[in-house]
Amino acid sequence: MPKRVETIVLHDSSTPILGDVQKGGNVVVTSLETLVSQARANSLWPLTFGLACCAIEMMSTAGSRFDIARFGSEAFRATPRQADVMIIAGRLSKKMAPVLRQIYDQMPEPKWVISMGACASSGGVYNNYAIVQGADQVVPVDVYVPGCPPSPDALIYGIMKLQDKIKRGSARNLHDLRLIEVNARDMSTEAV
Repeated sequence: MPKRVETIVLHDSSTPILGDVQKGGNVVVTSLETLVSQARANSLWPLTFGLACCAIEMMSTAGSRFDIARFGSEAFRATPRQADVMIIAGRLSKKMAPVLRQIYDQMPEPKWVISMGACASSGGVYNNYAIVQGADQVVPVDVYVPGCPPSPDALIYGIMKLQDKIKRGSARNLHDLRLIEVNARDMSTEAV
């Protein structure tokens, strides 16, 4: 009985054609880790931890003008068990630091932290006994977004930098993603 060989095509009619990829019979070969890191980077679920004026700027990124949904982050989570990115927006008091650590510990792995604003990153203008001089003293921070307050554009740029960091993950770069041209005749001769 002859073996049936089918051609695998990368996209359907609704996706754009990238260069000369659509020649029929293309296959993407990559590692599972690279594929998982791509999926994680493009579906970040942020946990809101708004503490001061930076929280207003963080909320405006979900609005129609800036539209954080194009990065897969439109659903701000209210529970740490469903989030993988904590955005610390505003000044962190020493009374709030244990709560921040507890919420961070409740987040499932892998998890990332964005420190938004000068107060969350370095204490800002509040150099006194009541304010933690940087959220990195309480939790490990992956991306710092500077400004007082930073604009929604700056937060989106920080999210893009976090996505780059997640995509790099275990792979050195995106050149690990290789395209190999496979014809139906080649597959039928290998199958015999």
